[in-house]
Amino acid sequence: MDPQKPTAETQHPKPNHGQVAGDLVRDLLETIVPAIVIALLINLFLAQSTIVYGQSMEPNLYTDQRLVIEKLSYHLHGPQRGDVVVVRDPGGGPIPLIKRVVGLPGERVTIANGRVFVDGMRLDEPYLNQDTWGDGQSWLAPPLHIFVMGDNRSDSRDSRMFGPVEIDQVLGHAVLRYWPLGRAGLLH
Repeated sequence: MDPQKPTAETQHPKPNHGQVAGDLVRDLLETIVPAIVIALLINLFLAQSTIVYGQSMEPNLYTDQRLVIEKLSYHLHGPQRGDVVVVRDPGGGPIPLIKRVVGLPGERVTIANGRVFVDGMRLDEPYLNQDTWGDGQSWLAPPLHIFVMGDNRSDSRDSRMFGPVEIDQVLGHAVLRYWPLGRAGLLH
């Protein structure tokens, strides 16, 4: 055998199993860690998914539906009347609440004859299919607070019970239903 002539072993040395494993781990970390960091940043600052629990938003949202909430717009402007928002449970419960914004900061919300009035003007609520209970009650949303209600007014724990919600307790604006697929679409 000619010592100058390369053999199959010198042309293609056998890989070192420790080096291969190290390269594989490094490649995985270079791919997975940035993906996890990006996903966490999106979840913390831009958008996240949530699940509807309970019947308080029927007939527009049903239990076990999946929604995407965006978190950025309320850093640029406050919630708007009619927005569907996800708020931390004012009672301290672990599951956030999904409600509709009815009253804005500084507004008085009154319920009379099964209808909602904001600063004396009847609120147009085409998303409802029932009257609102709580006749004769009135609440003032202080600065930096909103008044929220479920669409299923007879079965909703909302601002009628726990009062106006601080804006900083709003987790995001529900914008998209993605499950079930047959009902997927933008929320109005």
